[in-house]
Amino acid sequence: MFTGLIEHLGTVFSINRDENGCTLTISDSAAILDDCRVGDSIAVNGACLTVTEFDKVQQGGYFKTWLANETLDRTDLGDRKVGDQVNLERAMGAHVRFGGHFVQAHVDSTATILRRAGDGNSLRLWFQFPEPTASRPSLLPYLISKGYIAIDGASLTLTSVDDAERTFGVMLIQHTQEKITLAKKPDGSKVNIEVDMVGKYVEKSVSAALQGGGGQSLVDLIQKIVDQTLSKSR
Repeated sequence: MFTGLIEHLGTVFSINRDENGCTLTISDSAAILDDCRVGDSIAVNGACLTVTEFDKVQQGGYFKTWLANETLDRTDLGDRKVGDQVNLERAMGAHVRFGGHFVQAHVDSTATILRRAGDGNSLRLWFQFPEPTASRPSLLPYLISKGYIAIDGASLTLTSVDDAERTFGVMLIQHTQEKITLAKKPDGSKVNIEVDMVGKYVEKSVSAALQGGGGQSLVDLIQKIVDQTLSKSR
């Protein structure tokens, strides 16, 4: 489990690909390796990855991790290049304050940076989801204005949601701009998206309740209410 509060910016040192995926080496990471062990989880741009090797001194402190093709397909990590910075967060410890929101670091999909605009010292950014498919349905039902979203692993507050345009927006204060990679990514770049898991559980619970017992679907329930209302008005 993670909080979405980025601890450190690491650097992509090397990428070694084969037909099964790739080994990613992240350098300049000594700041988060003091308590590291092989097998630990580190979120890289919001994707939970397993440490397979590390050294606290060489290359400014580095760790290696393996990415399967599924991870490369579902995240922006397949687009990263040597020299790119990435957001890093260690798994949450039981003894620390909880400051962001519950983040699993299981990336749901990607979105594209549409545009940006300055707002004093802050920066507003707008994003667009791709057209939904059967295998990757729309995530918009889980987004509400002032709700949570994790973008490249950073816990952020939604400032706008437009279902018709498949877009949403956030605002980064100056401090956040300096601590994560998002402000440095150009328009047109992909970002990793994880929606608030609470919304998923609420949807499943409501759907189960509506379909319980007699197996009524939401459409059937609405039709029943309409029929009852019409019969009372006659």
